[in-house]
Amino acid sequence: MNGAARLDAHLQRGVTEVARCWRVTREDGVRFAFTDHDGALTFDGTVFKAETGLSAAALSQSTGLSVDNTEALGALSDAAITEADIEAGRFDGAEVEAWLVQWSNPDNRVLQFRGSFGEMERQAGGFTVELRGLAEAMNRAEGRVYQRGCSAILGDGDCRFDLSTPGYAHEGAVTRVSARRLLDFDGLDSFEPRWFERGRLKVLSGVAEGLVGVIKNDRFADGVRRVELWEDLRADLAPGDRVRLEAGCDKRMETCRLKFSNLLNFRGFPDIPGEDWIMAHPARGGSPVDGGSLR
Repeated sequence: MNGAARLDAHLQRGVTEVARCWRVTREDGVRFAFTDHDGALTFDGTVFKAETGLSAAALSQSTGLSVDNTEALGALSDAAITEADIEAGRFDGAEVEAWLVQWSNPDNRVLQFRGSFGEMERQAGGFTVELRGLAEAMNRAEGRVYQRGCSAILGDGDCRFDLSTPGYAHEGAVTRVSARRLLDFDGLDSFEPRWFERGRLKVLSGVAEGLVGVIKNDRFADGVRRVELWEDLRADLAPGDRVRLEAGCDKRMETCRLKFSNLLNFRGFPDIPGEDWIMAHPARGGSPVDGGSLR
């Protein structure tokens, strides 16, 4: 029998020895494991610590394609899930797995839930988190949009542009920081003004390491390059912390061709008719409304 079958046989007895185990894997690869047993349990190459982390409401599961969501309660602690990490968004979208385990023989277990963290609410000394099942992804709209601008994200599998290409990224230390969204770099004049606008900033060191922001403005004046983010970073950034700046793209065909030389992978429809197409009429001569290409 496999582990699930042996656990089922154990549950048929009058007295059971079961516990719940949880494993949480953040998007940055950091992993946490908890159990509601009074001692640590080990299986699947993971040590599940006792009396820390999470406890769960009853798991509600159904057949078919309906969404199975539930929630879990947790305690904030320096050893497990901290308030600073929640505030910084490090647990947003984290993968979560839940098992029912025979604690006297952890090989006898069954995976009850697999999904991700949803909305998190902090409470006094603790938090509540929504657990979203795998079918939650079916609630998201998929497919391409018929639009003039490119629908790809710079550097993704559709765009295929290599952001490690020299001249399209910079890694260096921040000189000054204001309000978590204004960053100054002294002497960074090797890139044109607005080169990083609409691009991405990733923090490489310090308290905010791993956090990512989208660049709103990129200006260079009087020997200082000032980068402004659309939103404040969710953790403090200090002078001297290293960051990575990546070139921005405004999704226009001209930008794709001239700035990135990547027109072959442009994912927009630049010749889509405008709102005035209903006023078009036949005309003689070289009229732009003769049905021919505008390019």
